[in-house]
Amino acid sequence: MHHFPDQRTAVVTGAGGERGIGRHVARRLAQEGWALAVLDVDAPAVMAFAKELSAHSAQPVLGLAADVADPAAVDAAFARIDADLPPVLAQVNLAGIASPHTLFELTKDVWTRVIDVNATGTLLMMQAAARRMIDGGHGGRIVNTSSITAYDGGGTFSKAGYAGAKAAVLGLTRGAARELGPHGITCNAIVPGPIDTDIMGGPLSDARKAALSGDIPVQRVGHPYEVAGLVNFLVSAEAGFISGGSYFIDGGKHMV
Repeated sequence: MHHFPDQRTAVVTGAGGERGIGRHVARRLAQEGWALAVLDVDAPAVMAFAKELSAHSAQPVLGLAADVADPAAVDAAFARIDADLPPVLAQVNLAGIASPHTLFELTKDVWTRVIDVNATGTLLMMQAAARRMIDGGHGGRIVNTSSITAYDGGGTFSKAGYAGAKAAVLGLTRGAARELGPHGITCNAIVPGPIDTDIMGGPLSDARKAALSGDIPVQRVGHPYEVAGLVNFLVSAEAGFISGGSYFIDGGKHMV
């Protein structure tokens, strides 16, 4: 079993959104002693967050503006991480965009962008992080973000395009788990149901929360900090025998 060094970095994408899961994950991992690289396509937002997190963290925090779907931007981001932070041992892919387009509204351009951010961005970040984990020799943890939409096809907000992209993430996760396992690197996917963030078209009103939670056994939507708790466990040293899995965090909405 690998034991992680005290000085270690977690890379978290999609950390710009003020009410997004990425910020909650980054805060939780900082509390657990990780150095952080936080990435987002929204430069002012992610830089402001990195500054805020740094003020409350004992470990270094690096904010990076990057479009995860752009190979050159990913390479540049990891060059900065290599120069400024301890070795990368965790990669959490939370960058994603929703797609409310119906099947017949799904133009090739819209489809390409949804696939680029959700699936291609996940692939590029995994490749860059895993290379470093292999070279580091300590193993590592990768957590990708799918969605319950990949299983139920969506309907409330995101539809077929998003479902397709998030299903691709599941396949990438399993393939990476198989190839990276011999290096002590695990790769898992989280599968959130309705979470109280802004990805579903803005803050959720009480009426929308009620509508979304009608068929959820625990009778409410989830909180980003609950997702952060799951991610924190999956990137921990003791989660080394958990790989290739898809972990639902949806209040029992989808039971396999």
